[in-house]
Amino acid sequence: MAERMKNYSVYILECTDGSLYTGYAADVRKRFALHCSGKGAKYTRSHKPLRVVYEETLPDKSSAMQREWTIKHLTKREKEALIQRSGANVGAKEFPYGK
Repeated sequence: MAERMKNYSVYILECTDGSLYTGYAADVRKRFALHCSGKGAKYTRSHKPLRVVYEETLPDKSSAMQREWTIKHLTKREKEALIQRSGANVGAKEFPYGK
């Protein structure tokens, strides 16, 4: 019996200083909580995350890592355009800290 592959998501966080952070995770809510606690990534320790402004689900970890790499190489303006095209409402995915 074949094992079902786990979906992963690529996400973009808006930080309190207006910067954007891109990452990938199997569970964006849990990962966001880690970022908020200061344990998620070195970048988000000094650029406090405010909210998830973009999320894209992919079929597996490898695809998510490739998509993350692509998005990380976009300019801020291009990332903002991606967020707008997705129809995401900034603040729509504001997760409570630690949950």
